[in-house]
Amino acid sequence: MTALLAGGESPIGLAIAEALARDGHRVVGAGLAPCADPVYTRYETADLSDPERAREVVATALDTLGGLDVLVLATAAMPVAPVTATTDEQWHTALRATLDVAFNLCRATLPHLRRAVVAVGSVNSFLSAPGLPAYAAAKGGLDALMRQIALEYGASGIRANVVAPGLIGGEDLENAAEGYPVGRTGTPRDVGEAVAFLASPAASFITGVTLPVDGGLSIASPAAYLRPDLRARFPRIPENRT
Repeated sequence: MTALLAGGESPIGLAIAEALARDGHRVVGAGLAPCADPVYTRYETADLSDPERAREVVATALDTLGGLDVLVLATAAMPVAPVTATTDEQWHTALRATLDVAFNLCRATLPHLRRAVVAVGSVNSFLSAPGLPAYAAAKGGLDALMRQIALEYGASGIRANVVAPGLIGGEDLENAAEGYPVGRTGTPRDVGEAVAFLASPAASFITGVTLPVDGGLSIASPAAYLRPDLRARFPRIPENRT
């Protein structure tokens, strides 16, 4: 089994590569920054928002691996500014890092792909947070692109899905975790395991979906955590459960 992973130098990218390798994939990684992690059969430093470089990386992956079963898209940029303060460069940076990379790689890979595309999206594509218009728009576009691929290429045996992480790490984990029903924020491994599942034959009847990997964040009403009277209704489970 083989995979091409874009965004492979990030903590999430490395966790995805490790999960795929554990499941038997040989992985070619690619990204803006160099990476010498031995989990990769080969790693290419490249700006994948450039269509020509994307085609070159896909050709290298096909030559190195002898074919491609899985494409994983895990690139992003997150400029922070309200809509009226977002610059042209911030807007286009976010779109290039997510949508241009995804489109370029899918266009080059789909004629050769044998199983699945899995994209790393975000809960910000369907849950709004202040200051993230460019990032949210890019991730929302990624959801739509994967649904389109799922529809058009399903009969060819190719599935396309998105994992949508909530907060992965963070500077104030203790306070941030209060809004998550599972009581913690996420880890790169949480994302990696979800991607590996959707990339695997075990998910052969799942396509066109956006799977929240968010510890229940997207099911919780903010009022449940902001109103003391509602917070008091949560059951108190003894910590020494067996």
